[in-house]
Amino acid sequence: MIHLCSSRRNSVLSFIFLVLTFSILCQPVFSGEPNAITSSESAAGWISLFDGESSRGWRGYRKDNFPTKGWTVEDGWLRVVKAGGGGNIVTIDQFDDFILELEWKTGKGANSGIMYLTNENNGAPYESAPEYQILDIEDLTSSDNTSAGGLYGLYSPMNKKQNPTGEINHSRIVHCAGNVEHWLNGVRVLTAKIGSLDWNRRVANSKFAAWKDFGTVKKGHICLQDHNDSDLWYRSIKIREIPATERWRYSEKSELLFNGHNLEGWDAFLKGDATKDDVWSVKDGILICKGTPAGYIHTQKKYQDFVLELDWRWDPETKKEGNSGVLFRMIGDHKVWPRSIEAQLMSKNAGDFWCIEEFPMTTDADRTNGRNTKKTEMAENPVGEWNHYEIHCIEGVVTLIVNGKVLNQATDCMQVAGPICLQSEGTPIQFKNIRIHMP
Repeated sequence: MIHLCSSRRNSVLSFIFLVLTFSILCQPVFSGEPNAITSSESAAGWISLFDGESSRGWRGYRKDNFPTKGWTVEDGWLRVVKAGGGGNIVTIDQFDDFILELEWKTGKGANSGIMYLTNENNGAPYESAPEYQILDIEDLTSSDNTSAGGLYGLYSPMNKKQNPTGEINHSRIVHCAGNVEHWLNGVRVLTAKIGSLDWNRRVANSKFAAWKDFGTVKKGHICLQDHNDSDLWYRSIKIREIPATERWRYSEKSELLFNGHNLEGWDAFLKGDATKDDVWSVKDGILICKGTPAGYIHTQKKYQDFVLELDWRWDPETKKEGNSGVLFRMIGDHKVWPRSIEAQLMSKNAGDFWCIEEFPMTTDADRTNGRNTKKTEMAENPVGEWNHYEIHCIEGVVTLIVNGKVLNQATDCMQVAGPICLQSEGTPIQFKNIRIHMP
């Protein structure tokens, strides 16, 4: 058993209390119905900024009312009309730490942006607000800092996949205590830290250096820009405010294990001569596993104390149930299956523990049969829908949380660092939003 000094132990215990008390599904999920907020989204704190029928909740920048020209609501879309002269619009409410999601599509030649942390002390919103660039261009792979998904004029998007003119794109903007993430179609394309040395250097070498308010606003409006270039449409605009108790999720101690683009940072162990690329692929920001042959991908880094979050689902087209799992604190040689703790993903069994090769751990004797410890209840969504897993692995305690419900706990777990492994075990399965937090 590894013993920690009292200050380290107090820090870890505080972290345990924090993550267990505020175990909320913070990863946004687009509902199937445009502009709708599902009951689970509402319970997690999501609110709609556009109802698909009216301009309620919006007004013109530095205006009391919504523009009478240039912006229309039609067929469930909020449309800015080319050369309509409506001007920029802002939310009536202001936000500080948030996750913003929306869908958009462009007319040919569209140039616009989504600004956040906007104040109204200046002649234009961009004098205070960072901007998520919206741009329709023929070269959809362009990655300069004025291309779609970029933080306009400062940070360039990487590994992006933008859909062509007239097709729907999905965007996510995260701002939490100065930490910024831009996502495009399921891929995190950039990160930035407002006020960091890197940020300040970039601002000093840009046009924003002339505006004293830029990047200083702690709480502000969401702004949709009217650039007058082309028609542009928005819908499914939703936001979730991040309470102070959840800021750890986006702190510098939080690491995205899957970038939504490729398997950088992962290796594989598979039966036979199969390679990683034979079994695992990435499409539209989703990590897809064929399920055969048996084996797993594993992180190149090793982790001991952490909270791991991920979303998973079975193939939404075939809706075939199957088996898989998340292995952690893995030690020894790679093989099928290595010495480790498994958080089960088998259909109708997510939240079970499996103790592989007598890994030292203690579980509830009443729910344990051999190496398997059953969950306390069923918490999975229907086959084909996304589920959210949280694995809290702190010191000797491991807690499994599925879709916000605590389902299992083990104590006296051996404290060793090992890779995180995702199993290939016979059935196609998909993953996304794989993020790890360290105390």
